[in-house]
Amino acid sequence: MTHTSLSPEERFASVVEELLGTPGVIPPQDGPGRKGFGSAALKIHNKIFAMLVGDRLVVKLPKRRVDALIAAGDGERFDPKKNGQLMKEWVVIEPASKVEWLALAKEALEFVASGK
Repeated sequence: MTHTSLSPEERFASVVEELLGTPGVIPPQDGPGRKGFGSAALKIHNKIFAMLVGDRLVVKLPKRRVDALIAAGDGERFDPKKNGQLMKEWVVIEPASKVEWLALAKEALEFVASGK
């Protein structure tokens, strides 16, 4: 099944399912009162590495990798407050992008777990 036949929520759910077996990975915390930054986030050692924001995947990667994805037209910098304060190590991937979400989430997991 191609990723275009899945909703962004289904795509993210499959990423979560795939990575849950990794030691230290915590799934998004659903439930009442869980809104705002990181409420739909995957974490490693309590640090966010990937999340679904609206219908877009947001991941934390090294700045050079984020720059490369943006240069290739595959993403844009994350602006969590929509106030122009862009986060250098976070990239937003549109649902239409050809970039594989699971591969990016694995990259983000390794980056955040390394503590760099």
